[in-house]
Amino acid sequence: MKRAIASDLPAITAFLMARKPRAMFPLSNLARFGLDGRGDYAPSIWFAAESGEVTDALVVGQGGAVMPVMPNGDWAAAKAVLTGRAVSAVIGPTEEVRPLIDVLGIGKAVTTLDDDEPHFSLHLDQLVIPEGPGEIAPLATADPETMIAWRAAYCEESLGLDRDAATKDGRASYHRYIAAQSHRVLMDGDTPLATTGFNAALPDIVQVGGVYTPPAFRRCGHARRIVALHLAEARATGAKTAVLFSGSENAARAYRAIGFTQIGWWTLFLLREKVIVDG
Repeated sequence: MKRAIASDLPAITAFLMARKPRAMFPLSNLARFGLDGRGDYAPSIWFAAESGEVTDALVVGQGGAVMPVMPNGDWAAAKAVLTGRAVSAVIGPTEEVRPLIDVLGIGKAVTTLDDDEPHFSLHLDQLVIPEGPGEIAPLATADPETMIAWRAAYCEESLGLDRDAATKDGRASYHRYIAAQSHRVLMDGDTPLATTGFNAALPDIVQVGGVYTPPAFRRCGHARRIVALHLAEARATGAKTAVLFSGSENAARAYRAIGFTQIGWWTLFLLREKVIVDG
């Protein structure tokens, strides 16, 4: 595989755009940070091509997250790229992530999360908005310390972080979300009920992430209502499609109820500590 430079980006972008539901993180990070930019999420890209057209891409964030978009599955080539590099996560379609983990020899490393989750898509003209209490509002509407605590709880529950790491991530994430205006809260008067956001977005497609309802408010339909209301906002500004992956069957039922259908499986393999790939 060849390392991408600026002149390769049109062909690589066209390849990724043709696979948008499975390439939202690479596309969004490329748009936000640029090729070989600064920050943990800034992507470097290696690619293979045939007759001038890109056939596979291996996207590696500066923080060590590996995101394969490799339908042809040349895992030996991917390992050659990653040998000697520090990997913090492998994220993407299950049929691509699991073989890559095996080839890299990191499957027995200690993880905070190692999960295959159903991957869903929704054409927004088929969105169902359920009735219920609460109206959607910017995340900054709610008490900041409550929202930070909710995010920390999400990190413990859904990402497997320990208390200290979750608390640190909760505060940092909250400030990122406020700056990006990417997240919303469902408010019933002065009471927050649930949160949601977009963890990747392009003009015509959004990826839902960070959906959280505190235990006291669960099984009341708040998650499905806030996700649907946020997607209705996105639809009004031009989005046509939404995607997400679900960490539990309860969550999956909520997403199906507002119109999502499963398109595949998505793997989140998050390492507790970075691992150097051996040759």
